[in-house]
Amino acid sequence: MKKTYLIWLAFHCIVWIFTFMDLYPFLNEWQIGSVSFFLLLVFILPLFKDREWLQTAIFSVQGVLSIFIFYPDGDGFPRYMLLIQILIMAEAVFYLSRLKSILIIAIISGGAYFTFLQIQLTAGSLAWYGLIYLLVICALLYYQTLHRKVSEVQERNDALQHEYRRMKRLLVTEEEQTRKDERMQIGHEIHDSVGHKLTALVMQFEVFRLSAEEKDKEKITALKELAQQSLEETRRAVRSFKDREVGGLQGVIRLIRKLELESFMKINFIVKHGAFAAPLTGEQSFAIYRAVQEGLTNIMKHAHTKDAQVLFESPGGSIFRFEVSNATAGKVYFEEGYGLKAMRDRLEKVGGVLEVENNDREFMIRGVIRLTDRSGKR
Repeated sequence: MKKTYLIWLAFHCIVWIFTFMDLYPFLNEWQIGSVSFFLLLVFILPLFKDREWLQTAIFSVQGVLSIFIFYPDGDGFPRYMLLIQILIMAEAVFYLSRLKSILIIAIISGGAYFTFLQIQLTAGSLAWYGLIYLLVICALLYYQTLHRKVSEVQERNDALQHEYRRMKRLLVTEEEQTRKDERMQIGHEIHDSVGHKLTALVMQFEVFRLSAEEKDKEKITALKELAQQSLEETRRAVRSFKDREVGGLQGVIRLIRKLELESFMKINFIVKHGAFAAPLTGEQSFAIYRAVQEGLTNIMKHAHTKDAQVLFESPGGSIFRFEVSNATAGKVYFEEGYGLKAMRDRLEKVGGVLEVENNDREFMIRGVIRLTDRSGKR
């Protein structure tokens, strides 16, 4: 709305500058006062953008003032009145509904016809000026028809996009709930079957140890401890199934989808050099997830744009590199806060390093982790 008003204001300034340059010496005090009131109406028009009847009244008054300001005092046609009236009709067509804009056009056309009668134009000149007004009015009404159709299509498109985003959010929520239910079901099955059997096995080992001979007790104790360790690992697995938040590289993808849907971020996700096949440990994957999450959250909160890029790559299979970046409008003051310090500490614990780059074009967070091969060597 503000941009549109400034464009119309620029049109008025251009037309009125040329008008004053030509007519100022010939205008009387009443006409100059009318010009001032006309321009005042131009400036207060945005205050009534949601009140069409007040806008209609303003355009009507402007149309009458244009006749009074340019009322002919000779036989010549006031050519500047034609420009001003076309500008008023164009604004009315742009801002108002069809019925109200036709009312403004009728008022201005009636005033122009009255002006033509006062200067006693010839039939040919009258027909010529009448044709100009007719063509302008037809063009403006045709534009209004197209503009209304485009606006209706845009409104329907916005409604469809809103419904699409709502359905996508619902789909993501349902997928997360389905995964949670599946994890809970698997966790319960493990707990009820494997967990109970391992618990019974530990108890039987203990009973057997108490009644066994002394030479067999050491072996039975070792078997009992092995069963106990298996039980503890089973319990940890069950707890991980119940954990709602999933990290790692797959978690990054779900995080990107969530931010795009809920925060309207536009994230360009790039995977190069077999990054998804990199032999990352669970701790390394989770550290990468947390780093990307922190980077995207900072962009969402502080950046002037919500466009971001996430890059995963594993050149040579010896390192894993990730980058989170977004464009900047210029180099701004940067101070490493708690989030980046925690991110750096987390990466260093899993054998990685963190770099932060801030220049005139972009702000980038880059992390590098040295990979461990299948044999356990770095």
